Formats: sequence, C-alpha cells, structure tokens
Amino acid sequence: MPLALVAGLSWLIGGYRVLVPSPPTNPDNLCDVFEQHPQWYDYAAASEERWGTPIATQMAFVRQESAFQSHIRPPRTHLFGVIPWARPSTAFGYAQAVDPTWEEYMADAGSLFAERSQMKHALDFIGWYNARVRRQLGLSLDNTRDLYLAYHEGPTGFARQSYRQRPWVQRVANRVTAHANTYSGQLQRCETALRCRHFYSIRPFCE
Repeated sequence: MPLALVAGLSWLIGGYRVLVPSPPTNPDNLCDVFEQHPQWYDYAAASEERWGTPIATQMAFVRQESAFQSHIRPPRTHLFGVIPWARPSTAFGYAQAVDPTWEEYMADAGSLFAERSQMKHALDFIGWYNARVRRQLGLSLDNTRDLYLAYHEGPTGFARQSYRQRPWVQRVANRVTAHANTYSGQLQRCETALRCRHFYSIRPFCE
C-alpha cells in the first residue's frame, strides 16, 4: 500500500477518534456530565419536550445501556469458548437500539441522517420508545422502573411479565431507577445554569 495512502488513512482514523465524545469522567453526577458535554443537556431537553420522558430518566437509560460510549456493541460470543463468533444482538450505540426497532423509529420519527452513535438521536430514540410504550401499555413516563423493563423486554415481553422469571433484569431496572432519582435531584441544582448558558439567553425567561 502506498505510503501516502497509509498516512491518509491514519489521519482520517485519528481525526475520527478525536470527534467521538469521550465518556464523562464522573458519570455519578449529572451536573458534571452536562458540564463536560453541555450539548447533551440540549439534546435531552429537546427529547423531553418532544416525547415527555424526563431528562434524568433518559440519561440513566444511556448510562446503563452503554456507559456513555458512542460506538459500543455487545461483546461477541465464542465458539468452543475460544473462537470469536457472532454477537448476541444487533444493539449499537448510546441507547443500544437493535436494528429492527431503530428501523421502526427511523420510519416513524427519525431524521434522515440519524445515527445511533450520536447522543442527539439516541436520546430522541429513547423518548420515542417510551412514548410508544406509554400508548401501548399505559405506563407513566415518571415510572422509570417499568419503562426500563419495557425497554429491555419489549412491550410484548413486559405485558407477559417475562421479567419475573429474570431477577437480574429486575435488579438492573432498580439500578436504573436509583440513578434516575439521583440524577433528578442533581439536575435541580444546575439546570438553570444549563438553560441560561447561551449568549442569547435572557434571565428570567430562560429559568
């Protein structure tokens, strides 16, 4: 391979890595998360306005699903315990949306260039999914535990209460709920500053 081509590919790959947002250094504090990535607050607020899922709940979902990693996929299984094999699902990105559900989202509400590896679209997807679950199952958008169970098991699985045979899923849902509650309390202390940080923001209208 010509040296110039190798150099060009290296530059592209290096530049691409620079553009990928790094996971928050302190995922335990939502104010710190948004201080490091303030645009994420704007995306979450837009999703809440469009679909109704609270910001804290959206971010707790992302924390659980991807640990704020943009390009993560489920680890591969291993054939005979040694040979890397297929992945257990097509889940990808911040929200770990699987291919069929992402395609439904794109057909129903997603923008033309939406990507699962972009926080803006991942948060909108979470909002869309929860709004659909609310319509189908009558779940409250303030009930983080049931929303996450429906997110993990799917609306049909939730309706059949498949999670009752999977205690580990219930534990994860409880953990997501605890993170959402903590995030909600933290957000109350910094949301005004986040709303009013833009140069065009005028107090008290932005509060």
